[in-house]
Amino acid sequence: MIQKAEKKGRVKTEVDEIIFWLTGYDEHTLQQQISNETDVETFFKQAPCINPKAIIIKGVICGYRVEEIEDDLMRQIRYLDKLIDELAKGKAMQKILRE
Repeated sequence: MIQKAEKKGRVKTEVDEIIFWLTGYDEHTLQQQISNETDVETFFKQAPCINPKAIIIKGVICGYRVEEIEDDLMRQIRYLDKLIDELAKGKAMQKILRE
């Protein structure tokens, strides 16, 4: 994720901000998950609070419409993919974070 954003001139702190917004993790708890090498399923299951605004994330990522994905875990993964993709495409953070 970070590499994708950095290739387009974005920075790790922006990626972190997106993760914090989506999952409710903070810098400390995110670092714990990384240090523990937590798998993706556990990462999302242990997320403090998936942002309620995440449901307004729309669009296509990896050939699927995010809003039509029925499996909660897969939808949350694709939400994150979509937000990072928007970051890499140069979208402003306010728009990415649905403010």
